[in-house]
Amino acid sequence: MARKFFEEKRPHNGLTYQDYFAKFVAKVNDIDPVTLDEKQRNAWEAKRLNLQRSLRVEKTYKLPEALKAAVRQIQTPQLWMVITEDWCGDSAQVLPQIVKIADENDSITLRIVPRDSNLDIMEQYLTDGKMGVPKIVAFDEDGNELFTWGPRPKEAAELFAEAATQGIPKTEIYPKLHLWYGRDRGKAVDREFLEIISKLNVRQPEVAV
Repeated sequence: MARKFFEEKRPHNGLTYQDYFAKFVAKVNDIDPVTLDEKQRNAWEAKRLNLQRSLRVEKTYKLPEALKAAVRQIQTPQLWMVITEDWCGDSAQVLPQIVKIADENDSITLRIVPRDSNLDIMEQYLTDGKMGVPKIVAFDEDGNELFTWGPRPKEAAELFAEAATQGIPKTEIYPKLHLWYGRDRGKAVDREFLEIISKLNVRQPEVAV
């Protein structure tokens, strides 16, 4: 049974990545940081760094052939709902990659649902009781959930959890996390989505020709 928000077509009416990214760029480029107080300037600086990270991923990421082939085998329409915000460093690292994965097949529609204005949706997809983003939830046309993913690759999540257990403050964990993303270059996300999509393809119904 489809969830209420799906029946209301809120994911369907979410932002395209192009619209989301245009708003993201405007938040960085259309603001003079000199006019901001310290808290606002720190938030702006975080978004500026995230924008640079996303642009780097867009420029350097290439879909591996095995994942490309698996995505192209999807035969029935899917809606990929991404719950996220542009202040999220993990999202800056993985969202451009996930968009390229989805773009490989016209059967996949990706829409972005801002977390902070859709908390009722976010609360249905918590990670260890927390509103971690980005969170990807895939649906078929009837609103049945096909898979969920996020908020970060397993290896990155383990790195974060181990550092937190050691009592390392988040301000020191995040640089280590982004260093990991830079060295990994999307390989962990590739592996995880290849596994997810390969399993989906095994289960998908035969389509009459």
